[in-house]
Amino acid sequence: MTKRDSTAGGFSAQERAAMQERAAELKAEAKRAKRAEKAAAKADEVLAKIAQMPDGDRELAERVHEIVTTVAPDLAPKLYYGQPGYARGGKPVVFFRSGQMDKERYSTFGVSALAGLDDASGFWPTSYALVDPTEEAWEQLAEVVRRAAEER
Repeated sequence: MTKRDSTAGGFSAQERAAMQERAAELKAEAKRAKRAEKAAAKADEVLAKIAQMPDGDRELAERVHEIVTTVAPDLAPKLYYGQPGYARGGKPVVFFRSGQMDKERYSTFGVSALAGLDDASGFWPTSYALVDPTEEAWEQLAEVVRRAAEER
């Protein structure tokens, strides 16, 4: 039997330590659940924004979303300035801008400075115009996403 410490409400030091550990576990579980709920809500916001986009841009954004979530599932969907973005650690790595919503003649797929696209030549693109990409262009975009999602 464990010796009781009457000054601590009848619990031994070992029992108190176990209770503190369990409380910390419950707190961590609640925090994880909150984080998962937040991530799901942000992903839903991105999908809702895509659904609101004008025809043409909506299809482009849906395809970009499909590519990013397939090729780089570790990037979390999140709205940035009202447009879909995909982040690591809360910071955008790649994003889509609706040309029609921005009153531009083309939509844009872009990468941030966090993207792992640095080239030894010291020259690389940070955005791409999207109008009516061919399947080959979509495959190239998937490769850009794959490279951008790599840890630097």
